[in-house]
Amino acid sequence: MTPMHPMSPTPPTSAKAPKRSLSLLPTRRRSIALRLTAAALGLTLALSGCVTSGRTSHPDNFAGDVACPVEPDPSITATARIGWQAIPNGDLVVKDLELLEACMPEANISWVKMNSGGDVIQAFGSESLDISLVGSSPAVKSASPPLSKDLKVIWISDVIEDAESLIVKDPEVEKLSDLKGKTIAVPFGSTAHYSLLTALSEEGLTNDVRVINLATDAILAAWQRDEIDAAWVWEPTLTQLVESGHPILSSKDSAGLGAPTFDLVAGTSSFLEENPDFLRMWTLAQAEGSRLLTEEPDKAAVSISVQLGITPEEAGKLLGGYHYPSLEEQAGAEYFGGDGLAEAFSGTAEFLEQQREIDALADGSVYEEMPYGDAIEEAAK
Repeated sequence: MTPMHPMSPTPPTSAKAPKRSLSLLPTRRRSIALRLTAAALGLTLALSGCVTSGRTSHPDNFAGDVACPVEPDPSITATARIGWQAIPNGDLVVKDLELLEACMPEANISWVKMNSGGDVIQAFGSESLDISLVGSSPAVKSASPPLSKDLKVIWISDVIEDAESLIVKDPEVEKLSDLKGKTIAVPFGSTAHYSLLTALSEEGLTNDVRVINLATDAILAAWQRDEIDAAWVWEPTLTQLVESGHPILSSKDSAGLGAPTFDLVAGTSSFLEENPDFLRMWTLAQAEGSRLLTEEPDKAAVSISVQLGITPEEAGKLLGGYHYPSLEEQAGAEYFGGDGLAEAFSGTAEFLEQQREIDALADGSVYEEMPYGDAIEEAAK
């Protein structure tokens, strides 16, 4: 699925941002609801799942009998601490198939579970991670004052579309303006928070709703206690809320307003500069994960299901909420091969600064230099 205006660089509040009244956006509600309702059928991420490959659903129980997609390189002996999140993208495929371990048999690779972008920022701050999956908003926040971490983005795991959506409880609520005076929950500093703030700003509702900071598990509890009226959130909480609510907006809508969001992989400059061979092989493994998601989705869904503890059928339904750019797309001008990605980071930073999510903007060169596409360019040749 091609994302809507995926790389518009303009901050949502700018006069250059695509102008579109959000009151018209709920016409998409039915199509979003159909996909989310389909995903909701039987989906509970706590399930053990029925995995037809013969593997158990426990992430650590797969022996790794899949070959490296390129010639393995035993000369790579780097030690890498990799953060991952329970998001259905190529990172989970690479982890499940143990592609990194197959491609770099002498490297010391450890996978560390992260629950949110906030956790990733803290881990980078304490220097306990080398690379990690992280949302675009937390990545930009980490690179901006007061944190000012020297991070580089090395891969786009996915462009977020309907996988992050605004779910409302009242069946009479059809559009964002109907939430005036209501309470909306979202994990602060997340890509979902950025999308929500974009939508509220565009509709002129920033001061007319109460936005509160809750983690995803706390959102579900607050929803069940009728303490919130809506939430902008992702899986598995998204599906759980849809069981008694309905979506009215998604991050695809926010992208159309000039505020695209991504799940990225970022790394510390020191690690990337010291381990170019590791980064080259890591990039090739990630490219294989993205290829499987788009060209062999059934096979990729099995890996996703193993990692999330659900059935392959349930995992397959989740994939429609994202766009997975191929290696060639990522090397193109829209992303790492041009200014598009850097401009998107600058736009995100400007918006976060307007919303006082960061203390100040970093020097423009920080956002320009965040995309680190050397390995992508080499792999795409």
